[in-house]
Amino acid sequence: MTGMFASALTGFVWVALWHLVLTMTAILTMGAALPLALGPAALAGLVAGVFAGFQRPASSRNRRIAGIALIACLLFGFSLGAPFDPAGLLAVWQRVLLLVLASAAGWLSIEKTVGPATAGYMARYAAEEFYLRLLWGLGLMMFVLIVAVPFYVMVMTSLKSQQSLLINPLDLSIDYSLGVTRLLRSYIELFTDYGFMTLLINSAVVSVATVIITLLFSVPGAYAVAKLRFPGRQWLSGSVLLIYLIPAIILVIPLYAVFSQLGMRNSLFALCIVYPATTIPVAVYMLRGYFAGLPSDLDDAGLMDGLSRLQIITRIAMPLSMPAIASVALYVFMIAWNEFLFAFMFLDDVKLFTLSRGIVSLNSSEVPRQHLMAGAVIATAPVLFLFLWFERFLVSGLTAGSVKG
Repeated sequence: MTGMFASALTGFVWVALWHLVLTMTAILTMGAALPLALGPAALAGLVAGVFAGFQRPASSRNRRIAGIALIACLLFGFSLGAPFDPAGLLAVWQRVLLLVLASAAGWLSIEKTVGPATAGYMARYAAEEFYLRLLWGLGLMMFVLIVAVPFYVMVMTSLKSQQSLLINPLDLSIDYSLGVTRLLRSYIELFTDYGFMTLLINSAVVSVATVIITLLFSVPGAYAVAKLRFPGRQWLSGSVLLIYLIPAIILVIPLYAVFSQLGMRNSLFALCIVYPATTIPVAVYMLRGYFAGLPSDLDDAGLMDGLSRLQIITRIAMPLSMPAIASVALYVFMIAWNEFLFAFMFLDDVKLFTLSRGIVSLNSSEVPRQHLMAGAVIATAPVLFLFLWFERFLVSGLTAGSVKG
């Protein structure tokens, strides 16, 4: 395979893909019924890719500007002056913005994908690297779209009125002339009419309690499995995740019967018992590898200084394992916050509903669709912010102990 073919293929794929993404973005954000013109975009990308093949192995700033301008001219020319909006539904500045974004994104994607390849013959290793970069870029874009598009639709729908949704359900643009109060009307009504503050408090209480109980049992349990020698240690270490082989739907019926007989079914306390039972095994498994990677000399030094095993855990092991503990706490919190099956089976009192259980009650013909979407945003936003805030702990904690232990 030659570098020229790689550049042409890259331009063909990326410019057409960016044209598709930006057209769909314009449809969702501006509410205009825009047609897809992938043919001119693919042809423009093919020509731009051939041009990029002659610019190898490096691209200077001037060449980059020339490449972006070339794609813009090709898109404009091959589409007969209307690369995104042949019917003239958009304003001039919107059409110019879409053209600039498509051109810039297309050329930068071509540069990153082709990499240092020249226009001549590519060795097998260079060809494999090219295909890996191309597939990685396409996979990354698909992942971002899969995550971002549903969340965007959910947020925009929550800001719409019932009348606008009935007129055009695909119009997900924002009408800023309505004002902040009318835009956030669905959220305001959820807290004033549907008691969502109580749902948030219930979910927060259950989730925090689950995290605390899970850490209280999993930290010493993981330390014991990783550091201590006792009969059945290997069997316990290997079978700690067997509980996840049993579907939750099988466990919910006997647990429902047991908690009903004990008079504990319709209570948050029941969830605070069931949730840790399902999260402790995976927490032990995640922390075991990290504790196993800690030097045993630290434990020996602590024992020589007269520390007990519990003091070694609290004063030595836990301070050194905070990234792993933080990642486990976040993971457990996300499980408890989003859990639905047990909350749906155990809770009957509306005042005790968790957030996931309360959102289901909004899914009816009597509740406007925008209220359901607003409830989904409220349920998603806290976990999303926590994940972004603790992301560095999550990555380091999940990879810790993966080599030794």
